[in-house]
Amino acid sequence: MIHGDPLKEPVDIHDLLHAGLTGHPDDVALVCAKTRRTWQELQDGIDNLAGHYLALGLEPGDRIASLMPNRVELVIHYLACMKSGFVATPLNYRYLAPQIDHALEVSGAKLLVAHAEREADLDASTYAKDLPLGIIRYGEADKSGLERMITEPSSVRPQRAIASSDPAVIFFTSGSTGKPKGVTHSYETLGWMLAGTASALEMSADDVILPGSSISHLGSFLWTLAGLAIGARVVIARTFDGDEILPLLVEHRPTVLCMLPAALMCLVREHGATKDAFSSLRVCRGGGDKVPAELEAEFIALTGFPIDEGYGMTEIGLATLNPPSGEIRIGSVGRPVPGFDLSIRDEDGNLLALGEDGRLWARTPSATVGYWDNPEATAKLFSDDWLDTGDVMRADEDGYLWFRGRKKQIIVHDGSNICPQEVEEALLEHEDVHAAGVIGVYDPIHGENVRAYVALREGSKIIIAQDLIQFARERVGYKAPEEIEFLLEIPLNPTGKVDRVRLKAMASARHESP
Repeated sequence: MIHGDPLKEPVDIHDLLHAGLTGHPDDVALVCAKTRRTWQELQDGIDNLAGHYLALGLEPGDRIASLMPNRVELVIHYLACMKSGFVATPLNYRYLAPQIDHALEVSGAKLLVAHAEREADLDASTYAKDLPLGIIRYGEADKSGLERMITEPSSVRPQRAIASSDPAVIFFTSGSTGKPKGVTHSYETLGWMLAGTASALEMSADDVILPGSSISHLGSFLWTLAGLAIGARVVIARTFDGDEILPLLVEHRPTVLCMLPAALMCLVREHGATKDAFSSLRVCRGGGDKVPAELEAEFIALTGFPIDEGYGMTEIGLATLNPPSGEIRIGSVGRPVPGFDLSIRDEDGNLLALGEDGRLWARTPSATVGYWDNPEATAKLFSDDWLDTGDVMRADEDGYLWFRGRKKQIIVHDGSNICPQEVEEALLEHEDVHAAGVIGVYDPIHGENVRAYVALREGSKIIIAQDLIQFARERVGYKAPEEIEFLLEIPLNPTGKVDRVRLKAMASARHESP
């Protein structure tokens, strides 16, 4: 068993801006390419928006969904929800109408905050039209929606106390089968996640944090809120390409950068980045997926220091990290972060010796309180307060962990979890598709690409693979396969389910999988 350092206490979510407000209220707290807010301006915007939400008739415990790209206003929205006891429910910004409907249905959201550019998808959504309190839009020409609510003072102020066990946020993430489940964190578990993240990254008020990925996903959500909680300035990247990130590096001189490997690879290779652009950094965290060896080598050659890898999942937060001021072992996901106990076990749950591959189990106060409105899945999460991550790890004699593969069959493409069954179901909607099996195949840039194996119905017309890919893309968007191979039949396991292990072996035999 491997132990992280103890954590003293969780972050107080109800008073998250305390350090900045008391230490330097007139300094800039939150900034992007077009907007900046001091700590006091940030607090004023939170108070205004929380009051306007209450004036709509929302009550503590109500869910407010958001379909937003990275913006300063999205951070204000999250903090306004937490101030008033509403449950923030971020939706992946790449969701199409079917995924939007699923998240709205499961969460029972009363209100949706959405960018105006997503109007077509909202029009195609069944549930968005019938939300009890409708849709608040952002980005309209007259700024009559979310921007106005943040800017204009409200006479309504939160009155009711919020318990630490109350739900604070729901993140939708894919399980090994089925549609995305709503991973729920309470004020307490979220507070522990933020405390662990700040401690692991060794954050201080002198830091400038640049979360270079979507703050609708847990990773950059944590980097953002943990930075604010510690009193550090946070720089919001609206997009994740070099044209956005590189100027932010040069102008704001962040000390902590967190990016997905694919985006970081593009930044290093394609945008004329120089060593000086990265010279302010004390740590660059590559998150969301394994950092390819090619990227690690190119990054070191450019900057003179390595990318720091770690491991986490939506259910528990950041669980391991190479210590930023200690030894970074290239290829390792690091040691347990503060607040975590980790163990590596065999299939029967027995502890394994150092150096042996086994399933990673975690015990932490930051563990989810369960899946929203899904007691059956929640009941399967834990065994005696330990959570089985389903991922295979090996630990060395110094407590560094090495990722060995995914026991679960989730495909991780550019840091996003893709459930094979969801893609298979989309393909099966085509009238000529008899059966489909979907797996992830290794890609040095994107982590894994989605490959589909398809068997056609007898007598079906000839189908061009690209046409079928487009068919799937119209239903599941970014989750659609990059490539399709046609088989006479799809292999099944003894229980009659798609044998993805065998499909993986087929791909490996062609030297296209690690």
